[in-house]
Order: sequence, then C-alpha cells, then structure tokens
Amino acid sequence: MKCCFISPQVILVQVNPGEAFTIRREDGQFQCITGPAQVPMMSPNGSVPPIYVPPGYVSQIIEENGVRRVLVLPQQPEFHPGGHSPLHHPPPPPHAHLPAFIPHPAMMPPPPHLYTGMAGGVGDMSSQYISQYHPAHIYSEQDSHSQHGRPPFVHRDDRTSKTYERLQKKLKDRQGGGGGGQVKDSPPPSPQKTCSSPPTVDIHNGVGGNALEAEQGQLSHAAAGPDRQTGRGRNGESGGKQVSDIQARGVVASWGAPTRPESENGSVEDDCTPPEPLSYEVSISFSGKDGKYKSMYCGEELSATLEDLRPATDYHVRVQAMCNCLQGSPSEAVSFTTLSCEPDPPNAPRKASGTKNTLVLQWKPPCDNGSKIQNYILQWDEGKGTGIFEQCYYGPQKQYRVTKLSPASRYSFRLAAKNDMGVSEFSEVVDLFTSCSVPLPPFPPELEMAGVTWLCMKWQRPTSSPKEDDIYYVLEMEEEGSGYGFQPSYDGEELSCTVRNLHRSTKYKFRVAAYNSEGKSNPSQVVEFITNPDRPSSPCRPVIRGRVLPNSFKMAWEPPKDNGGAEVTKYVVELSEGLSGLSWELVYSGPAMEHVCEGLKPGCSYQTRVYCMSEGGQSPLSETLQVQTPAVPPGPCQPPRLVGKPKAREVQLRWGPPQVDGGSPVSCYSVEVSGPQSEESREVYQGPELDCSVGGLMPGKTYSFRLKAANKAGFGPLSERCEVSTGPGAPEQCKAASTTCKSPSCVVVSWEAPPCNGAPVTEFRLEWGAAEGSMQVCYTGPGLSHEMKGLLPATNYFCRVQAVNVAGVGPFSEAVLCQTPCSVPAAVSNIYEEEDGGSRPPPPPLYSPSTCLGVSWDPPCDHGSEITSYLIDLGERQPIVAGPVTKHIIQHLQPDTSYRLVIRIQALNSLGAGPFSHTFKLKTKPLPPQPPRLECTAFSHQTLRLKWGDGPAKAATSDALQYQLQMGDKSGRFISLYKGPCHTHKVQRLNESTSYTFRIQAFNEAGEGPFSNVYTFTTPRSPPAPVKVPKVERLDDNSCEVTWEALPPMKGDPIIYTLQCMMGNSEFKQAYKGSATSYHVQSLQPNSDYRFRVCAIRQCHDAPELSGPYSPTVTLSPQRSDVVLGGSAAGSGSRAGAESSRSRRSMTDEQCAFLLLMVFAVIAILIAFVIQYFVIK
Repeated sequence: MKCCFISPQVILVQVNPGEAFTIRREDGQFQCITGPAQVPMMSPNGSVPPIYVPPGYVSQIIEENGVRRVLVLPQQPEFHPGGHSPLHHPPPPPHAHLPAFIPHPAMMPPPPHLYTGMAGGVGDMSSQYISQYHPAHIYSEQDSHSQHGRPPFVHRDDRTSKTYERLQKKLKDRQGGGGGGQVKDSPPPSPQKTCSSPPTVDIHNGVGGNALEAEQGQLSHAAAGPDRQTGRGRNGESGGKQVSDIQARGVVASWGAPTRPESENGSVEDDCTPPEPLSYEVSISFSGKDGKYKSMYCGEELSATLEDLRPATDYHVRVQAMCNCLQGSPSEAVSFTTLSCEPDPPNAPRKASGTKNTLVLQWKPPCDNGSKIQNYILQWDEGKGTGIFEQCYYGPQKQYRVTKLSPASRYSFRLAAKNDMGVSEFSEVVDLFTSCSVPLPPFPPELEMAGVTWLCMKWQRPTSSPKEDDIYYVLEMEEEGSGYGFQPSYDGEELSCTVRNLHRSTKYKFRVAAYNSEGKSNPSQVVEFITNPDRPSSPCRPVIRGRVLPNSFKMAWEPPKDNGGAEVTKYVVELSEGLSGLSWELVYSGPAMEHVCEGLKPGCSYQTRVYCMSEGGQSPLSETLQVQTPAVPPGPCQPPRLVGKPKAREVQLRWGPPQVDGGSPVSCYSVEVSGPQSEESREVYQGPELDCSVGGLMPGKTYSFRLKAANKAGFGPLSERCEVSTGPGAPEQCKAASTTCKSPSCVVVSWEAPPCNGAPVTEFRLEWGAAEGSMQVCYTGPGLSHEMKGLLPATNYFCRVQAVNVAGVGPFSEAVLCQTPCSVPAAVSNIYEEEDGGSRPPPPPLYSPSTCLGVSWDPPCDHGSEITSYLIDLGERQPIVAGPVTKHIIQHLQPDTSYRLVIRIQALNSLGAGPFSHTFKLKTKPLPPQPPRLECTAFSHQTLRLKWGDGPAKAATSDALQYQLQMGDKSGRFISLYKGPCHTHKVQRLNESTSYTFRIQAFNEAGEGPFSNVYTFTTPRSPPAPVKVPKVERLDDNSCEVTWEALPPMKGDPIIYTLQCMMGNSEFKQAYKGSATSYHVQSLQPNSDYRFRVCAIRQCHDAPELSGPYSPTVTLSPQRSDVVLGGSAAGSGSRAGAESSRSRRSMTDEQCAFLLLMVFAVIAILIAFVIQYFVIK
C-alpha cells in the first residue's frame, strides 16, 4: 500500500491487488476498500494523517520526484556488521511504478505480501525523507534473506546514502518523472526494471520463494502465448523462461520447450509425427532490451549456467529455438541484475617519495563492483622479510606515509579494498627501499670497447652502498686540448655508458661520481682513453704515365687526402678486363704509388682501381680508370673466290675475314685487280662487306685479284692472287645514224655496224620520235638503213640505233636531229559564228545580226611557211579573199530573212593554197522589236503604277520578248528600274507633287530595240494624316469642350479642321470648321448621347482642298453615369474622372511602340533560351 502526496491538501492512497484499505469516515463508521484501487484523501493542513498498520509492520515515508510515499513495511531483523549487501528485491507488479495508472484487475498477479528491505522508524519528517536506491518490491514471507545468506541491512552511513541518491537520480530519469511510466523498450541502467507489457518480465536479485515461482508461472504462460495464438511455424518462441541462482558473476537460466502450433480446428498438427530435436541459443545484453545481444549458450538442454558476468550490472536474457536450419523468433527479453560483490584486487601501491626514514605510498582505486569502496587495508612485513604481513593502515585515503623506518632497508607492501560486500583480494607484493647515506667514490671507469667516434665504458657500484639503495652515477669527460674541463656526459643508474659523437684518434679523460638522495660522492680517479683511427679515404683516381702499348701500360696514383688518423701501410691495385666490371684481379699490393700492368691484349678495354689500407682499416675504392690498349693491323686474308658465272664486263667476288683481327674489328676490305698484259694493279673495291662486284672489265679476258683487310690500326698484308676470266659481251655503241629527206613527208635513215665483242650482231633496232625523250622503236632487223614515211612537213624528228648479239644489247647511239622541209598550209578545221560581229567591225555600217553574219575560225598549221591570206567560198556568191586574219563579217544581207549560206575557207602561203575546209551553214536573225507605249494606270502621292504593251501583268522569265524600264534622275541620266517579261511595274518611294520622266525598251534574241520617247508623270499632293481621338470635357449640363491635337503644316500648306457632331443615332453634322484645335459646343440636351469626330483639311495654294480621314469617334454620355464607353474615349460627370478614363483608354505612339518592342524582346529571349537549352545542349 502506498500513499502519494500529490499536493499539500490531496493524498492519493494506492491499494495493491489482494490488499485492503480501511478508513474511518466523519460519521465514525469504517469503510474497507479492496485493491487494486486509488483512494484520494483530503488533508486540511498538508500533514501526514495517522496510518494504522497491522502488528509486525511499520510505515516509512520516502520522497521521490517531489512525491512523498508512505510505505507499509514489515519489521526487519537485526543488522549483522560482518557484511551486508545492497538491496535486491523481487520485481514489483506491473503497476508498481505507475501510481497514476490503474491497470485492469485481470492483468494483476496473485497478491503477495508487501514490505521493503529498507526500514526505519516513524520519527520526525527529516529522518523519514530517505533517498532510496531501490523502491519497494514484492517479497514472500518465506524469504527474508538474500541468496548469499546475508540479511538485509538497515543502517547506512552518509557515504552510502550519497551513492544511493546518485543511483536513485538515474532511476528517476528512466521513469520519466515518476508519473508517466517508463519509456517503451528503454531498459533502465539501475537494478530496478519495469515491465511495460505482460510478455516482458523483470527478475531481480534476491528473488526466491513461492512469490517468484508464482510470477514465473505467469511469465511462462505469457512467453508461450503468442505462438499458441498465431501459430508461428514449427519453431516458435521458447516459453517459460526463468532466471534463478543469481550471483555476482553468474546466473542460471531455464526455459520451457516451445508449444507446437495448432491447426484451425484446434487440434495439434502432426500428432503422429515424432518431434525433431530442438536446440536453443541463449543470448544476453547489458546495453538494454534493444541493445546488442551476445550468445552465451547453445545446446539442447532446457537450462544453462551463464558465467563471466559483471557484478551489479543490468542484463536482458532471451532464448531462441532452432531446428535443423530453421530458427524461431527470440523470446521476450527477461531482465535481471547481478549481485554486487567485493571490489576487484587493486594494483600494487607505488612509491611517491621517500627519505632515509619515511616512505610515501600512493594507489589507485579498483572497480567497486556495485558497492562503493569505503576503506583500504595496507599491510607490510615491517622490513623483516619473513613473508608475514601486518596491517599498517586502514581508511578511505588513497595514500599513506610510513614513518620511523631504517635507512637503506627493504620493505614489502600489499593492498586490499573493502566495500559493503566484503574485502577484495590483496594486490601483488611490492618491495620498496628507503634511502641511505652519501655513497663512497667509485672505482675509475674501465674501457670496454672503443670505436672511431665512441667509447664504451663501465664501472662498479661502491662496495659500501647497500643493494637496496638507489644509486645514480655521473660520468664526466674532458677532451684533450679543449680547455672546457670536465663536462657531464651521462647521468643515470646504469653501470655502463657509451659516449658518442667523439673525434677519431683523440685522447679523452673520464671520471665517474655516485650520488643518491642523500648527496653526491667525490669523483673517481681520472683515466684516459683514445678513440680508434678512422679508415682512410679513397686514393685519387689513377692516371696513365707515358704511352699505352698494345700489351702494357703504366699507371700512377696519389695518396688519399684523409688518412683517417693513421699512416697508409700499402696500396692494392685491381684490374678488370672489359667494361662490365664483374670480375677483378689483384695485380699489385705494396707501398709504391705506381705500377706497370703487363700481359695485356691489343685493342682490349681494361678497368683499374686502387684502394689503400692503414691501421684504421681499408679505404673505399678509388674512381675507376678505363684504359684501351691500341690495336695492330689484322693478319692476311684468304684469296677471294668467284661467285656464280662471270659476266662479260663484271665478276662477283666473295671472301672471309682474317683469322687475326689485331685487337680491333675489321672495318673494311680492299680488292685490287691487275690486267692480263700489265702488272700494275688498281683498287676496284673498298668497304666493310664480304663480297663485291667488279665492273669495267673487258669481255673474254683474264684478271688477277688480291685482298687485304684493315682495322683502325691500318691495312694488313695482301692475300694470294686469284685468277678470273670474263665471258663474251654485248656489241659496242653504234655511230650516229645519217638521214636523207626525200620529200616533206619521207626520210631515209642509214647506219654502220659496231664492234661485236666476240659475238656477231644479229639485228639492229631503230628508234624514231618527235621528241628526244619519247622515241619509239620503228624498225628491228639486220639491215643498215630504213625509210620513214608519213611525216609532217617542217617538223623536227630524232632517231638513234642499237646493235644486238647473243651476249646482249649494246648501247644506243647518239640521237640525230632531222627536220622535214616546208609545205602548203593545212585545211581549216574549226569555224565559229560570231554573235557580236567581232571586236573590229567595218567602219561604215554597224554590225546587225539581221543583216550581217560574223564568222571566225582557228588558224591551221602553216607547215613551215607563214599564211598570207584566206579564201572564203560562199557558194553561189563571189568568193571573198581575206587577209591573214581569223574573223570576217559578211554584210549586205536581207534583214529578217531566213536563208542559209554554204561557206568554205582555204588558207594560202608562199608555197601555195591548202585544201578547203568542210562546209558550214549559217542563218540570219530577225530585226529587234520596237518599244511599246507607256501608260500610268494608278497613282498616289508616293507611288505610280506604269503599264506597257498588251499582255498579262506577270509573265514567265522564259518569254522571248522582254522589257527594260528606265527613270530619269535629277542630272538627266536614266536609271534602270525594271528588266523582265512583265507588262506592269509599280514605282514606290516617290515625293508628292513631283514630275518624273520614264522611257522603255524591248529586246529579244535578235537584240535590243530602240528606246521609246520620254514620258513624264506627276504625283499628286498627299492628304493630311488622321487626327487622334479628340477629348471631350463637359462644362455644364448644356455645353462641353472638344479638343484635339494639332497637325504640322505640309510643305507650307496650312491645315484646318472640321468637327462633326451626331446626337443619338442621327447623322453626323458639321459643327465647326477652322484652324483651331478646340471648340466649345453649346445647346446640348441633358439626356442625349453625343458623338464627335475630327477631320484635318489641307489648303493648297493652286489646288482644291484635300481632306484627310476622320478620327475615331468620342462619346459624351449623359450626366447620370460617370463613365460611358464609346469608340475609344468616354465622358464623365467630373473633370478628374473624365481625364483619368481618357488617360487609361488612350496611349501615345511612343508608348505603343515601346510596348511592342518589349513584347518582341521577351519573345526573342524565350526563343534564344529554348535554342540554347534544347538544341545546343
């Protein structure tokens, strides 16, 4: 039973299921209220009313989230100081933490007895407001102790109360203020768990007895319920999960096998099928109900012991059934909290500081395992070393100062932590030492190892210092000749040191001093050590002394620039054949600095290098010197041999390289030849190839050939002779042929036979051509002459002759030029008709296609003699003799007559007349057309429409007859306006009242006809422009004023205006005529509509008046309406209304133009955007 103080006047009493609450009313009668129920009670002064409890129970007030609760608790047994545990209680009913929520009675478990593990008196209010760690829980009467056998404690000190307050604050945050219940699926970190639905149950520490069994029975039913209701397959959720034997680091979990799903008619499926074995997987989570789960057990048993858990930690456990490869749904998570236990063993204490008689120890707290550490137990062996420890400190501090100790002594310590659950195990034993007196001077350091830049030394611990004393050493060094004295090089507790960054071959002085916490000793005796010398640097690069011989050379070198601090004892020379440097041979070792390398090969490359040795070691290798021994000329070659069959003037020779190349590759060969009658030899080939062709030989002769090879050292000796005979050859070149002209078209060519070179000539070949580079064979045979016919007169020809025998074809003779004599001209081949009569017509008559015919021709070939004249044969007419020209005009023909002429042309020169050409037929053309009559069919002040001839206004361009219209300008010249087949033309952009002159010409294929006479046409005056909409302003009921815009004078002619008025639907009548731009209209009828319009009139000086078009009408409405629309203007009753209406309805020309410009600009931008977006991209 709980009493919640909602406000100072209202008390809410919550009656748990299975309990009864009895109150006494004002009339003195008693009323019994059974749970579950919530009973509101009024308190007039806000004090706690007296609550009567049964014997053996007490009431306790606890404040939580600003709400005071009165708990009815059973009396607790006596507190045992030997050890106590934190509060571990069974879980509350589902509504235990929801005081403002009343669940349905059917959801409540059987009513256990209520009491809590925290008890106290009902004293004053200050003692009753205790911040709790766990709220009141359900206990059974059979279980009054925890599973550890320790009774719950009643008393708490201040430190424990603060811990409970901190944990209670975390509990309040999870409960959402205590009034709204716990957030769904958000497990609280405290040991207290809340069940938000029947399938999820909270199991807490200290659970036992019938109450747990009863509650677990309901949990088993709730866990197995969903599978029975929904039939979730073969492996459903495991039912009846229980958590028991909860320890600090382990727990026993048990569960029931999942129920088999039922069919729709309520019977169990597959009753006759034996059940397959099921396996179970148990997993836990310490990060909440929806946290990450870790598998702790997998097997076929229905219970498992979960170990290696954390003390005082909230866990959620669930089980999942598996069969073959099928997995059931995990069961609802069951929460439990492991018990608190003693702290973990702490780490060994460490020495913070110390003297000869004191030690200051510090340590860090270990994990408290759910219960705050209250005290630490520090034990020591009192320096006896027997392994028996005594307690030297007990308290909550984390450091302790041990005094009254002996100097330079060893003491052993160990540490344990204690909380409400007990004492932890002791830490590891640590040995600490107290300081001692100032140590004695140590022995001087000894050299252990020396290097070029370092010295390794060691020393001994002072014999008088105990082993327990922490002694440190200072090594001091002095460099010889530095003048700085001794400087510290090392400070530490080691008995050896390597001093680095020293100079080579240098003497250093050392001494060592010892010190501890009490002071520093005197330094030891001074000792001297010398660093080792360094290895020398590489010698200088070797150089060649003297000339390199084919088999030897002399080399020298300089000593190294740095000998490393020691004299060089010897030099070593290595030699390698070739440039690869893979193998080196030792050729010299000694103190000398020069050496002669012998036994070398001519023309071979060698590499040599030097290194030196001293006390410091071997120097690096010097730079490599490359030496090339000179080569010698190669040895003799084998004689060359003939390749293939010898030719008449050429033989092919081949040879092999010499056996000895002289140390250098053979670069070329030289072949010498000597004739059969001369011992003198000449070189016929020099090159790197192993064969050659020797030409220029005589056919059928014997020649001697010798060979020698050469390299970069020169030529070697000649080989033995090789005799080679040539074969027969082709004939020699013929002499130039002779030519004799028998006629202009016939020439006789003759020649002589050349030497045959051992084989008789079988035939001759004659080539003839008009050009020296394009001659063709025109004769082949054994004859010595040939006659060429069908030649052109006065033409140059070339000829040459060639002889042939069985050995081959001889060379051609020199080309001979032959020119045929001149002859009469050739016939005229091409004759043309001249369209324009030629460039030079006869002076008296003009050329006309109707009465004249122009003839031209291409000049024929004159055959070497210039053409003097042409004879034109006209058939029936007398022949015409023309000079040396290629054009002629035949005159005095009948115009517009269709007759044909037969023409032949003959050329003449000094040798006579040539043949006539082929006949050529010509025809005269008709006369050109006469100009038509020009008329003006329509006119305006800016245009004139002209018409001529009879025919349609538009004609095709293919019409034979076409026209050209011209107009005269101010200077009297005529400019072409139109040229084409049409019979009308409109002349535009003219000025008003202006005279213009025109003329016309007709032309066709016969030519252009004459121009017509000049016609003059005058444009009329232009009428005035239309006046804009006039404005009407009502002055009173019977009068108004009409105004309009004035027009400028037109070329000096004044402008007057005519105003017309119409009343209603009658006709317009003239109301005013004059030059004014406004008129006052009177005698208006009040209830009638009036319409006005204006017309401009141009007053001409020498012509009648010209009236322009009328303006749009403007309406003057009666005064009863403000605005009446008529035409494009309106009248109003008031002056401001009329003007504003007119301003809205009328726009100036500039405004209209600007509006059109803006519309076109927007359309252009949109089109550009569309092209950019859809076309370009």
